[in-house]
Amino acid sequence: MTRVLIVTASYGSGHNVAARCLAAAFEREKAQVTVVDHFREMVHPLFDRSSRALYHAVLRRAPFLWGLGYSFGDWMASDSVVTLGVTRLGTRRLGAFLERLAPDLVVTVHATPAVAISSLARLGARVPPHTTVVTDFVAHSQWIAPHIDRYCVADPEVRHELIARGIPSERILVTGVPVRPDFSQPVAPAAAREALGLSTRAPVVLAMAGSQGELGRLPDVARALAAMRRPLQGLVVAGHDSGLKATLSRLTEGTTIRTLGYVGDVRRLMAAADLLVTKAGGMTLAEAMAAETPLLLYGSLPGQERRNERFAARAGIALVARRHAELTPLLERTLDEPDLLEHLRGRMRSLRRPDATRRIVGAVLDRSVRTR
Repeated sequence: MTRVLIVTASYGSGHNVAARCLAAAFEREKAQVTVVDHFREMVHPLFDRSSRALYHAVLRRAPFLWGLGYSFGDWMASDSVVTLGVTRLGTRRLGAFLERLAPDLVVTVHATPAVAISSLARLGARVPPHTTVVTDFVAHSQWIAPHIDRYCVADPEVRHELIARGIPSERILVTGVPVRPDFSQPVAPAAAREALGLSTRAPVVLAMAGSQGELGRLPDVARALAAMRRPLQGLVVAGHDSGLKATLSRLTEGTTIRTLGYVGDVRRLMAAADLLVTKAGGMTLAEAMAAETPLLLYGSLPGQERRNERFAARAGIALVARRHAELTPLLERTLDEPDLLEHLRGRMRSLRRPDATRRIVGAVLDRSVRTR
C-alpha cells in the first residue's frame, strides 16, 4: 500500500479544505494517508495558536500591514537570510517525522512546509517525491524552492509566472485547485432553490466572506442588498462568527435577505445563486468557477486575495468593486443585464477545473516526475 503524507497549515480555511479533498481521493485509490498540520505538529501548538491569532488580528485591524508583508515576501527568495529562518520553521522535526513515517510520497498545500521539505533535500536528507499544490491563482516567491519536484497550479497563468521565475516547465502541471467532490457534479438551480425555500421568479444574490465572515465586508453588502428596489432574494453567510450573524440579521430584518451562519453545503447555495458577492480567496474562486456562479468581488484583503482578484478580472470571470461606492452600481448592472451574467458563466465554463483533485492524485501516484 502506498503511503502518502500531506502537510497543511491552518492559516485560512483553503489549505485544510484542499488537504481533506486530496486525502479522501488518495484513500479512494487505496493509499494510506497521513495529514499533519505543519505549524501545530512540526513547530509547536503554542506557536500555531499565537501566530494564527496574530494573523487574524492583523487582517482585522491593519490589513495593509499584511499586504506590505506579502509584497515584501514576494520580493525576496524563500531561502533569503532576510526571512530570518521563518520559511524553515519546523524543518528539523519534519525531517525526523519523515524518517519515522517513511512515506512513499509527500504532498504540501502550504508554502512553509513546501520550502522546509526542499531545505531537507538540499541538506541531503532522504525525501520522497514531493508535490506542492498551490492554492491561490498567483505565483509567490515564498512558494518557490529548488528541490520541489512538482508544482500543481490553478491556471496556465500561474505556470507562466513560475517559468518566468526559473522553475523548469516540466515540473509544473496545470491541474486547478482541489475542490470538494460535490463541485464535480451538476446541481439544478431550480432544485437548489426549492430545497432552500427560494422562489424561481426573482434573482438570488449570495454573499459570503469565507468561514471567518468578519474578515470580509458583509455588512456593506447586506445594506446594499436591503436597499435595492428591484425584486431580489439574498442569502448572506456569516460563517462561524455569531456576532456578525446578529449584526447582519438586524440589517436585513423585514427584507427578502436571509442571514445564515456557517453552512456546510456551499455547493447548493452556489447552484441557487445568480450572483456571488465575495472576497477573492483562492478556494472560493475555484469553487465558484466549478459551480459556474458569476462573481462580484468586494472586500478582498491585501496580499494574495488582491492578487487573486486581479487574476479573476483579467480572466473575465468576475466583476470587481474596489470601493464601497462601486458596489451598488455593479449589483444593479449585473442583475439588469442577463447577457453579462451569461458572459461570466461562459468564461468560467472555459476555465473551470472541477476534476482538479483527481488530476493531482493521478499525477502524484504516477511518480513520473523526479528532478533530483
